[in-house]
Amino acid sequence: MEFLGIIPARYGSTRFPGKPLADIGGKSMVRRVYEQSSKALKYVIVATDDEKIMKAVHKFGGKAVMTSKKHQSGTDRCAEALEKAEDIFKMKFDAVINIQGDEPFIQPEQLQKVISCFKKKTTQIATLAKPINKYDDIFSEKEAKMVLNNKNEVIYFSRSPIPFIVKSRQKDWVKKHLFYKHIGIYGYRADILKEITNLEQTALEKAESLEQLRWIENGYKIKVEFTEFESVSIDTPKDLKKVIELGLM
Repeated sequence: MEFLGIIPARYGSTRFPGKPLADIGGKSMVRRVYEQSSKALKYVIVATDDEKIMKAVHKFGGKAVMTSKKHQSGTDRCAEALEKAEDIFKMKFDAVINIQGDEPFIQPEQLQKVISCFKKKTTQIATLAKPINKYDDIFSEKEAKMVLNNKNEVIYFSRSPIPFIVKSRQKDWVKKHLFYKHIGIYGYRADILKEITNLEQTALEKAESLEQLRWIENGYKIKVEFTEFESVSIDTPKDLKKVIELGLM
């Protein structure tokens, strides 16, 4: 199979305008994501809505395409970028890996894990899960939790702690059950990507503000692989400052 890595990079973030161009140890955030992704994928492209980002990517030797400013999600941006990328690379891709543009320390091994899910021809969508070992992560609204069936497919995503452990104090839940945190890297078969971007928003998606619930509500299967790597996303200038102070760059 031929895989295309797409990095959605929107300029107008409410909490951190121009985030993809933020400097991290002498390199822009989007460049760091691009270089890490290229260690796992032969074909990588940035999907942006801003000329400044596009020029910055071209300057370091990367590939980028302009996409609409109207997209509501990275998935929608990936669908448009796929068609343009196939023209640039002069080939058809079997699957797309959607790589978060605000995770400059993404590990190539994580991308390989998602890619491995497509060894099964029946895989439609793939993502990653990380076992939770902290009480705060279970109860944080910022962390999307997930429950799986015995085929390692997602049954449900939620910002709430799932499952609910009866007859147990909440502080003991982390010892009573194996909870999973969602790591937001997605893989989609190319034809499935085109299908899911034509779906209407659903009630559960609106309630939780998690677009992946739209796919589940419409009967799509999301295959899961597991990682021990912690996700480090940069949503605000404060997050960036913390990364620099911790010496993660």
